[in-house]
Parts: sequence; structure tokens; C-alpha cells
Amino acid sequence: MTDLETPVAAPPGPAPRRAAPALLGYVAVRALGLFVLAVWSAARGKDAHTLLTARWDSLWYTRVAELGYGYEVRLPNGDVHSNLAFFPLLPWLERLLHALTPLSYADAGLAVALLASLAAAWGIFAVADVVYGPRVGVCAVLVWAVLPVGIVQSMAYSESLFTALAAWSLYAVLTGRWVGAGALAALAGLTRPVGLAVVAAVWTAGVVSFVRDRSRGAREQSASDVQGAHDGEHAPEASSAARARRALQPTGAHQATRAPYPAYTPYLSYGAPVRRRALGMLLAPAGTAAYVLWVGHRTGEGPLGYLDVQAGWRNGFDGGYAFARFVADKFTSFPSAAAGAGLIVGVGLLLWLYVTGLRQRQPLPLLVYTGVVLALALCASSYFGSKPRLLMPAFPVLFPLARALARLRTGRSALVTAGVAVASAVYGAFWLNGSGPP
Repeated sequence: MTDLETPVAAPPGPAPRRAAPALLGYVAVRALGLFVLAVWSAARGKDAHTLLTARWDSLWYTRVAELGYGYEVRLPNGDVHSNLAFFPLLPWLERLLHALTPLSYADAGLAVALLASLAAAWGIFAVADVVYGPRVGVCAVLVWAVLPVGIVQSMAYSESLFTALAAWSLYAVLTGRWVGAGALAALAGLTRPVGLAVVAAVWTAGVVSFVRDRSRGAREQSASDVQGAHDGEHAPEASSAARARRALQPTGAHQATRAPYPAYTPYLSYGAPVRRRALGMLLAPAGTAAYVLWVGHRTGEGPLGYLDVQAGWRNGFDGGYAFARFVADKFTSFPSAAAGAGLIVGVGLLLWLYVTGLRQRQPLPLLVYTGVVLALALCASSYFGSKPRLLMPAFPVLFPLARALARLRTGRSALVTAGVAVASAVYGAFWLNGSGPP
């Protein structure tokens, strides 16, 4: 930790060589998951490729890439499922890759997801590395890879793409790259509605940095006034001593690395140009705002038109009431009561990990981002089977587990990771061949 008067070293750069152990471990875990999926699917007479590219949301994204927006399905109960609910960045990339290569739209979506999952793993490593060091960074990537729903990272879904953009935006914030942070946040906002979490992180970091700038400036002015009066009342040698003390204060490049969040981490660059910070904050919400306003114009319902589209899917924000009722209903019979208890334990674990991150003084942007992702996933009235994958981008909540894993000896840590990876691969194959991630 550091205070505002202590210079800190520049954060390590996201060099591929530094991240290589994390990326190799991630590829190994995902390769295991895909291998088990292929074997399991073949045993059941199903095609693993179809499961990864042509079910649930992946079909909607492919249809947007191929035919554009405007498709909808009217259900017998009156609900309207419109493809306007799906944000455009993934289908745009699918269309681009299809135009540049012989890949079909579905295979282009799978290729984008696989590449994005590597970018996400690298970004998660970069964030954890800059806060806790490379060993925790490697463990954080592995913990994210072995999530029970980790198979989604290898599907033609938008979770991997969004996580990559969010992770690198957060890394940019933590290292003072404000324009990059804002641009990546804007792209995240074109990927999923939860892009609001990245916007909240960038804006929180920016506002706090401006407040600390102003506070520090006021303190320095006050100290200067006091020192000036003191120098005027004492002998020349006292004035010389004051000048010597001032000469020892960090300036220039050192001053630029002071942390605006000294209570959390020493890695946020202090004193970044105001215009860059302001530009980054202005860019951050541009993606979400642009798409939501376009949907409103397209539907003729104005700025709130996107909410009407989501309502057609029975998606909304009710503070968790619908989810609580869903869990409570599980206790109406004995077999389902175990599932209800498991859901309560799972939510409790997530909240405990978040509070642990708070106690471990995670950087404020990470806490804000994670909190918004958790709130939007747990307090939305969306289909409850989707919630596990909706929680997957909240990777900073896994950092306490990564820190615990990093404290183990290397052999024991590898053994634990391998065991969990096998269990995750088996569960992913079972899940995707069954109910899967709608």
C-alpha cells in the first residue's frame, strides 16, 4: 500500500510471455472440457459441434449476423421474442469473419468466442497480476476456467467476448489508460446489457480521481501557504531546509504514478490529464446508449423501447423477488428441496466472496463492476436457468479463491486445479447435453 506522497513503480505490462503460464493452463482446461463434451455427445448420439454453435442464443446471434434485425417469434401466451434483445457486437464480428473467411456464420461465431475466451483469460490475468502479482493472476484464470458453467466460454455466446472487453477495460482503469478504458467499455456496452457494470466502474474511478485531485490540490495549497508564512518568519537556513524538503518530493514521471485510490491499490496512475479522464468517461456509456436509443427509434417506442423488447422476453429488474419465489417454490417437495438449498448456498457463497474481496481491499473499480454484475444477474426476473452463465463475467469475485489457491504449494495447487477441471468438464458435458445454458 502507499499514500499520496509515496512514489510507486509502474505496473507490469500485459506481455504475452508474462501471461503464458495462465494462457497455457486455460487452454488445457478448455481442451479437456471440449474433449469430454465430444466423447459424451458421441455416446449419446449427439453432435458436439451443433451443441456449441446451433442452440439457444447462438441461433439468435447467427440469425442477426445473416439477416439483420427484425426477426421475432410470437408465442401462444402473447409474449414476443424479438432479436432486438441481442446486442450487435458479436453478430457484427460473425458477419465480418464470415465475409473474410470460408467459415459459416455459426462457425464464425464459435471462432470469435474461442478467440475472445483467450483474450478474456489474458485480461483476467492482467487485472489480477497488477493487483496481486503473477501467481494469483495464473490462479485467477484457472479458477475462472474451471467454473461449472465454463463450457459456455467455448460456445458461440457473447459471455467470453464481453468478459474480455470488461477485463481489459478494468485493466486500463487500474493502470490509468483512461481513453482505452472508455473505448473498451463502449464496446462492452455493444455486447451485453450488463455493459452498464463496466460503465459504472469507469465512472466511479473517474469521479473519485477528480475528487482526490481537488482534495490534494487544496491540501497542497494550504501547506504552501503555511510554509510560505513559516519561511518568511525564520532565518534563511530554514528556508533552505524547506527547499531541500520540497526537492525530495516526487515529481514528473514519479508523480504521475501516484495512486488515486491509495486505500485500495497503488497501481492507479495519479494526475492523468483531465481531458483524457473526461474523454474516457464520455466514451464509456456510448455503446449502450447508442444501441438502446437505436432500438427505441426502430420500435417507435422512444428511449424506453428496449425495455419493452426485454419485457417481451419476460426480462426485467424486480430486485430479486422473482428469483426468491423461484427458490422458495423448490421447497414444496423433497427432491427439489435439495436444489433449492443448493441455490441458497450458491448465492450465499457469491455474497461471501464479494464481502471477502471488500475486506481484502480490492480496487474500487473492481468492487463496483462485480457488484453491478451480481445485482443485475441475481435481481433480474430473467429465466432462472440462465443465471449461472450471466454471473460468469463477474470474475473479480473469484479473486479470494485465487489468492487462497496461490498460497498452496505448487504441486498441491496443480492437483486441486486438475481435480476440479475434470469435475467441471464432466458437468459441462452433462449440462450441455441436457438442459444446457438457455
